[in-house]
Amino acid sequence: MLKSIQFQILLLCAAQKGEKMKKFLKEFKEFALKGNVMDMAIGVIIGAAFGNIVTALTESFINPLLQLIPGNGEVGGCFYINGVAFNYGAFITAVINFIIMALVLFSLLKAINKAMSIGKKKEEEPEPTTKTCPYCQSAIPIKAVKCPCCTSDVPEEPVE
Repeated sequence: MLKSIQFQILLLCAAQKGEKMKKFLKEFKEFALKGNVMDMAIGVIIGAAFGNIVTALTESFINPLLQLIPGNGEVGGCFYINGVAFNYGAFITAVINFIIMALVLFSLLKAINKAMSIGKKKEEEPEPTTKTCPYCQSAIPIKAVKCPCCTSDVPEEPVE
């Protein structure tokens, strides 16, 4: 009898955990399939692929071009201190990759921002609500005929 009750309790707990797990998976699916998350995932994948292309460009074309420079045009290399190798060539290649990636991403972002601003209207400047008193240089309402600060008559400005 005791084993049967324990088994029923165990089944009840498993069922509750199963419902919680289904709810968790449903919430995760809703989160993962939102547009922003999917866009970000696609951007990361494309970015990684683009990074591989830039690395190949650097290692296959730019480094050999730099090696053609008269003198010591070597990009790769390393030096040793107390038996420890310092591969400065890999670091220089990584810096070149970063600069290329940064320039391409900057250009791409600039083009996207320009494309986004094409359809937007420029905001017109609001009409001025104040003018300057020619005598005391204080700001007064545009329709004022007397300055409240110096009490002088303010000439009307011609309407343009």
